[in-house]
Amino acid sequence: MSVNLNNKKESWYMFKIGLVIAFSAVLAACSGGNGTKNGEALLTYGNEAPTLTQNPKQLDLLIFGGTAGVGLETVKLALARGHKVTSVSRRPERMTLEHDNLNNVKGDFVKSESYASFIEDKDAIISAIGVDASSEKITIYSEGMKNVLKAIGSNSSTQVVTITGIGAGDSKGHGGFFYDRIVNPFLLKEDYADKTRQEAILRSSQSRWTIVRPGFLTDEISETRYRVLLDMDGVQSGDISRADVSHFLLAVVEQGAYINETVFLSN
Repeated sequence: MSVNLNNKKESWYMFKIGLVIAFSAVLAACSGGNGTKNGEALLTYGNEAPTLTQNPKQLDLLIFGGTAGVGLETVKLALARGHKVTSVSRRPERMTLEHDNLNNVKGDFVKSESYASFIEDKDAIISAIGVDASSEKITIYSEGMKNVLKAIGSNSSTQVVTITGIGAGDSKGHGGFFYDRIVNPFLLKEDYADKTRQEAILRSSQSRWTIVRPGFLTDEISETRYRVLLDMDGVQSGDISRADVSHFLLAVVEQGAYINETVFLSN
């Protein structure tokens, strides 16, 4: 009797996903949602959430992954603040917004030919893409960033902002026991391995970059009470809303702040 090893592997992986989801539900019911540093609340550590200025200069932004999650929240806020936005996604039909300043186009983060005609002279490029968890090697974050940097050129003044998360680079091990020992190694290992590669590519580039590592994402409204930390020493991540992450992204590109910095965001 022959055995389909690929099907067995996929079934085992789906079983692990089911376990993680079940444990996540229990954890969510018990967790407080606030991050800590050396066991103390983050309230007095790092920097306060930046303040958005009144009447900002109109920017021309390109956002990868603008049809859902943090990307969609960023598109909403950018349009509300008077900016021009080009949203590039593989499924632009998912976009729920219509606006005179919004150009909603089909494109693939990895395939620069699909967005090359839109990328020139942008004030900032924001990557908010995400992919489904997989047991196979993931390269979309690193390969896509290589192509974005090549497309904008080495002398560009464009600010490149990317969202990674807890588990990338030196943030590994700062998510708490359950996340660090179960969720990340069982479900997100390949995802964060590639996000780590993406961070390294940006740091070694000549571009104006900002790496943003949000804590555990929620759908709460923006309250702008989150903290911005540059040092992960002694930190355990808490929650942060997608709306608050978009608030930070807009503040960063409007002010030209946190250039060539890696920041962690958490309540």
